[in-house]
Amino acid sequence: MTILNITGFAGSFSVPSRTRALVEQTVQQAASRFNAVGNVFDLGDLGPSLGAARHLGDLAPEALELVTSLIRADALVIASPVYKGSYSGLFKHVFDLLDPGMLHGKPVLLAATGGGDRHALIIEHQLRPLMGFFEAQTLSTGVYVSDRDFVGGQLVDEAARARLGRAIGQFAPFFADFTIPQPVQRSASLLNAL
Repeated sequence: MTILNITGFAGSFSVPSRTRALVEQTVQQAASRFNAVGNVFDLGDLGPSLGAARHLGDLAPEALELVTSLIRADALVIASPVYKGSYSGLFKHVFDLLDPGMLHGKPVLLAATGGGDRHALIIEHQLRPLMGFFEAQTLSTGVYVSDRDFVGGQLVDEAARARLGRAIGQFAPFFADFTIPQPVQRSASLLNAL
């Protein structure tokens, strides 16, 4: 049986980070819904070797392992905070290290966080074209959330949560080839015998 793997990448250094919180919540919900294994990392987890890397082989072993998890994942959740109308240079640098075919056909849920609604188009004008270059399959619903949608580091806005649920549901057609294990149903008499 093949285990479905969903990897999340948050393009943030901040601790705590609303972007990472959004990615963690998204991966957790998707993993639960599709009985998958999920993992999340952010720019801070990649360490100082990222800034000097010109090729994947230039990354420190720990950073290379994380970027490799991005390449090998069955599906991705990619999010960035908005910096001056776009993603950060180091966020983009992670993708600069990848060969164009490494994300080909991979389903990707795109998300972003920002201070206000005026940054919401980052998904359409920045993230979607970046993934288009790699010929990844971006889900039609992107998730943009602003500061006011979070309380205590958790996404609480009902409209944002509903949009997130809708976006996660769009992974389903891509997972049709995976056998998603179902919980074992046991009869009451069998349970009593145990």
